[in-house]
Amino acid sequence: MLRFMKNKILIPLLILGALATFFSFRYSSASETDAEKRKQVVLETVMSAIRHAHFAPRAIDDSLSTKVYHKILENLDYDKKFFTKQDIDQLAGYEYKIDDQIKEGSVEFFEQLSALFTKRINNAEGYYKEILDKPFTFTGNDSIQLNGDKLAYAANEGQLKERWTQYLKYRVLAKYVDLKKEQEKPADGEDKSVAKAKTEAELEKEARESVRKNQVNYFKRLNKINENERFTLYVNSITTSQDPHTDYLPPRDKQRFDEAMSGTFFGIGAQLKDEDGKIKVAAIITGSPSWKQGDLKAGDEIIKVGQGKEEPVDVQGYDIDDAVQIIRGKKGTEVRLTVKRVDGSTKEIPIIRGEVMLEEVFAKSAIIQSPKGPIGYIYLPEFYADFQHINGRRSGEDVAIEVQKLKSAGVAGIILDLRNNGGGSLNDVVDMAGLFIDKGPIVQVKTSGAVAETLADKSPGVLYDGPLAVMVNQNSASASEIMAAAMQDYKRGIVVGAPTFGKGTVQRVLSLDEMLNRSNPLSAVTGDHILNDSPIGHLKITVQKFYRVNGGSTQLKGVIPDIILPDPYQGIEMGERRNESALKWDEIPAASYRPVTNPVNAAELKALSKIRIEANPAFGLIAESAQRIEDREKHNVYPLNEVAYRKAIDEANATSKKMEELEKKAKLLTIVNAKEDLPNIKRDSSSIAKNAEWIKNLQKDIYLSETVNIVNDMMKSQSRVNLGTGMK
Repeated sequence: MLRFMKNKILIPLLILGALATFFSFRYSSASETDAEKRKQVVLETVMSAIRHAHFAPRAIDDSLSTKVYHKILENLDYDKKFFTKQDIDQLAGYEYKIDDQIKEGSVEFFEQLSALFTKRINNAEGYYKEILDKPFTFTGNDSIQLNGDKLAYAANEGQLKERWTQYLKYRVLAKYVDLKKEQEKPADGEDKSVAKAKTEAELEKEARESVRKNQVNYFKRLNKINENERFTLYVNSITTSQDPHTDYLPPRDKQRFDEAMSGTFFGIGAQLKDEDGKIKVAAIITGSPSWKQGDLKAGDEIIKVGQGKEEPVDVQGYDIDDAVQIIRGKKGTEVRLTVKRVDGSTKEIPIIRGEVMLEEVFAKSAIIQSPKGPIGYIYLPEFYADFQHINGRRSGEDVAIEVQKLKSAGVAGIILDLRNNGGGSLNDVVDMAGLFIDKGPIVQVKTSGAVAETLADKSPGVLYDGPLAVMVNQNSASASEIMAAAMQDYKRGIVVGAPTFGKGTVQRVLSLDEMLNRSNPLSAVTGDHILNDSPIGHLKITVQKFYRVNGGSTQLKGVIPDIILPDPYQGIEMGERRNESALKWDEIPAASYRPVTNPVNAAELKALSKIRIEANPAFGLIAESAQRIEDREKHNVYPLNEVAYRKAIDEANATSKKMEELEKKAKLLTIVNAKEDLPNIKRDSSSIAKNAEWIKNLQKDIYLSETVNIVNDMMKSQSRVNLGTGMK
């Protein structure tokens, strides 16, 4: 499981040898400790790297200062449960001085903030113990606001304690309702008629004790965070104020990042992220136990983790590393995750732990039988490229093989599925786009201060030029956006789905230690002992930007599909657009390119699709769910009254149940494998089971079903379908 978004865009090495000559370290006092000097070294090295290597470094001024100030406060105390307004007034003098301290190599603000936060942790630890000693009642009309952005800081410690009371009451209420619902249904083999029911008072006490146990673990983790880890958070408040993808990686985090890049995953195969103190699923790894089980979704919040039939552990407030430790386990054992969906519904998901086979990330295809003829389907989870081996697999070559298989099967259209594809090898995007166009530019890549470089498909000929649809969603990022944009700009295919992520930037990981070693600036001032035995880490830094062949950037705006399908998150900002520090959209001169001579009629296809979508009750439920999610995003107020709380939860669950019922009644797609794949699929029972599960999930995919309809419309509108002249 991973904490970092993958970024595998491959670029030439930057020439940074001269960068070290810009470093100059200043120390205010000879009495400073080694720890303080180390912080100064890290901060100055990071800022020097940003100043000289970042694509668009922001000025170190009051504007950046206030961004960093508010970002670190939000990172430490998003829910405003620790700092009071008095504390903020005490810190306010630093809001426009952080830029000056960065220039001076000073960490004074961090030291003051860290000391104050430590004090507030100790105070809050006393609050929860006292509050949870007394029972709650859930019959009033009070409520709680869970969106920290809409909360003001408590005026004093008295109001802060009241905020903790509300928060803990909400947590106890949620647990209390869960316990009551569990009691309403008998356990396996238990006779409900003879089972002794617990009283409401007993259930409330049990709920309080459960929350108390969780808080003990929460504060134990807070107290475990050392000064260096807190300083990393501060430095990243500075780097991510430059842009969301520039991160300081201390040695431990660099190791995790390398694991993310290598594609080696453990446990259930879910990428996790920390979002406002909540453990959320960022993505599901293709072929992993989570993917096979099918219920865990990106965006789910993990609230409990159970081992088999054992009592689950409430992990709300857990650090991601601690949650990962209890989610991981031996191969073949069961872990039960209780998750909270974005719509507010909850679900317990049993998953058998196992390994993620590397072959599951490779491109693969299937054939969909439709009324107008067979349609080819190609699934590409990422733009992979194995540069370590001469004959290593590459996504561009593999997709070409899949296209050839589908042509041999006589398909009359092809769907390329790039949903949840976070990107990868840029060269393979160019090669892949070239399968569908004759020749021409595919993407423009710009380094700061330089003329944009155009990467083009220079090989004439088209492998396939029949009807083509590209599926995308809000998690299609980077290289996926380039591919979709190229097909859209050339009017070669129809892009279907939701607006994409909007990540149009390239990152490179720089070794901060190598920079220091080039100039060894500390030997005369502090002594090598500060750093020699303790590396300071790396910087993942934004160095380039992508542009479409039409001149527009894929940054921020992403790619807007030709046909937008209803999406649960359509009412809220997603992806890059959600981050205020994201680099802006801009454009450069268009490359010289020619759209295809037989362009798709996007307007006609969109009109036909709209009629079907409006008549489809499943898409109606998705729109209904989207409205609920949008309303919750705007208000995020939860009742602390049991009756009102249960009503809200039941309403959220009702939509999910309706969707499950519609899925059961829906007509499934008819999908088969290409004959060339059958020997490999039938090689063992595991391969047979994996393939059957994949086909099963595709058959009930309503987005794929509508895309099949769109391709059918494309086939109908074209009198002649030319399937290409051969391999390129």
